[in-house]
Amino acid sequence: MIHATLSGMGLEAGSTDETVSVLDELWPLDDIDPVKSKFPCCLVWTPLPVVSWLAPFIGHVGICREDGSILDFSGSNLVTVNDFAFGAVARYYQLDRRQCCFPQNLSKHKCEQRYKHHELGTAISWDDALETSLRHYENKSYNLFTCNCHSFVANCLNRLCYGGSVSWNMINVAAVVLCKGRWVDGMSVLRSFLPFLAVLCLGIYMVGWPFLIALLSFSLMLLAWFVVGTYVVNNILEC
Repeated sequence: MIHATLSGMGLEAGSTDETVSVLDELWPLDDIDPVKSKFPCCLVWTPLPVVSWLAPFIGHVGICREDGSILDFSGSNLVTVNDFAFGAVARYYQLDRRQCCFPQNLSKHKCEQRYKHHELGTAISWDDALETSLRHYENKSYNLFTCNCHSFVANCLNRLCYGGSVSWNMINVAAVVLCKGRWVDGMSVLRSFLPFLAVLCLGIYMVGWPFLIALLSFSLMLLAWFVVGTYVVNNILEC
């Protein structure tokens, strides 16, 4: 009985040590501060010139370090830090580091896809994953349709095995930001949709309703390209 008690105490102590270790690694984050462009562990989004005027659901996305610095893949062989391309952040969504997998070795994986996660590349911390992806994309050619900012963010999330998944891609990264993201302020909403509404009204005034059909067709073609390239034609959008 004494042995059982001691064993139980040992297990409890081990569990406590493990919890303390996790808490030590996941130190508290600073508050989100849009004025200083600090968004710790967030996905961030801003509209693209011209493209977002025609399809407002398309924009430029980045991912942030634990200190709030923004990383974004904005051109061939170029991942910028704290210089978010195409303007200030309009939308953001903060991620939970507790949903990541930071294994020290293969046996320490807490995710169910340990082998695939190991093959894709792992990290020992949030910032380590972002830094590894940064170095990887500094040797990549940028292409709006095949290898873009969403690809970079998806690569980071796969290294983190965020949410227990290593299947992050352009589509679900965009869906998370669009469906769960929070607007920074009212002005962010205006600069995201006002150009689109202006183009829409001007087009209908000058061309008529066929312009609306053409605009809708353009949006559907863009959406179809990314969906087909991601889920139907394998590897066409991998970079």
